[in-house]
This record gives sequence, C-alpha cells and structure tokens, in this order.
Amino acid sequence: MSGNKKRMSYDNMRVGKKYIVTNYGETRQFIVLATTGHNDFKIKDLLTLEQYLFSELIRYGLGNDFELYEV
Repeated sequence: MSGNKKRMSYDNMRVGKKYIVTNYGETRQFIVLATTGHNDFKIKDLLTLEQYLFSELIRYGLGNDFELYEV
C-alpha cells in the first residue's frame, strides 16, 4: 500500500471510520457501522454497499499480505 501509511491491527478499528484491507490478494474498502461486543465489527463495503461482519471478511485467516489502513 502507500509508503507513508502505517499498518494497524483490526482491534483498533473505530465506528464511523473508513478502512482499506488487503488479505489473500483481495482488497476491500469499508466503513465500520457498529461493534458487536465480541471483538468483531459490522461493516459496509464501500464498493458493493453490502453489509456484513468483519469476521466474515477474514474468516479464512490472515494471509501473508494482510494489511489494514485507515483512509
């Protein structure tokens, strides 16, 4: 990703913020809608406008290319 952006851990995501995640060669941009209270987040994909849980996005684990950035 961008040279001056700092990678972050997904447990630091905040409601109302936008993020870009890359995992297993797939890149998604989303906004966090809510926390579920179980160290998970309800998110809205900014391309498809689909809503789902962040855990569904990373359900196959974190690949070697996993990167998460705040937009």
